[in-house]
Amino acid sequence: MRVRPFRPTGPTKPIRKKTSASVGADASPALASASISSVTHKLHKLLAQAGLGSRREMEELIAAGHATINGKVATLGDRAGPDDIVRVGKRTIHFKSDNRLPRVMLYHKPEGEIVSHDDPEGRPSVFDKLPQLRSSKWISIGRLDYNTSGLLIFTTDGELANRLMHPRFEVEREYAVRIMGRLTPEVTALLTTGVELEDGLAKFDHLSDQGGEGSNHWYRVILKEGRNREVRRMFEMVGMTVSRLMRVRFGPINLPPRLKRGKWMELDDVEIRRLLALVA
Repeated sequence: MRVRPFRPTGPTKPIRKKTSASVGADASPALASASISSVTHKLHKLLAQAGLGSRREMEELIAAGHATINGKVATLGDRAGPDDIVRVGKRTIHFKSDNRLPRVMLYHKPEGEIVSHDDPEGRPSVFDKLPQLRSSKWISIGRLDYNTSGLLIFTTDGELANRLMHPRFEVEREYAVRIMGRLTPEVTALLTTGVELEDGLAKFDHLSDQGGEGSNHWYRVILKEGRNREVRRMFEMVGMTVSRLMRVRFGPINLPPRLKRGKWMELDDVEIRRLLALVA
């Protein structure tokens, strides 16, 4: 099945920075500086933006008492600004400036790797392949199971990860699926209207026949959520066995044809700004 090259789609418009309403065009530099330094944000959001993890992970970290603001143990809902000293454990967190871009990495995951830092079974991890970071960590935007290949996206910005992963944003995931056999019109209609799984109703927003030979047949499917093994479970529910599953697109990013299995590539500043504009 052909995979389209990486090209964020849709109109690109500049990201406008918000300014304080109390600072007018004729405000003095001292007043402007004081107003900017007084701006605060929720601590869990700042920690996610600093690349320590997702918003949910940062909420759990704060609730466990692992973060402090100016020497005081932080609680959920606390806010912090540029003048505050924030620490996680013994580490002081330096928040990035508004004009500093996050890093975004694309990885072509092969079958036989897990999307986790730790595994009791000692299986290979996708994180073993990525370049090491000193002041932050790679956040995986979505996951793929052990036997699924294809596009994985990593970033150092928890806010960007949240915008692409959170169910309320309904970001599309596109897969190439090879099954044993062919779908009947009745089964196709069922998969696109909804099948009942143990964790709720699931459906494909798009399902198209991509051809194939013999008993192996390829289909292209799109859905707007990322439940565990959802694509496989949907086909299993209608009596079909998935013999190969590959993610070829996540939101506006396609798996680049030149990106070989087990290899990664980092987006440049132009591509990152385009991506940020699309998800803003």
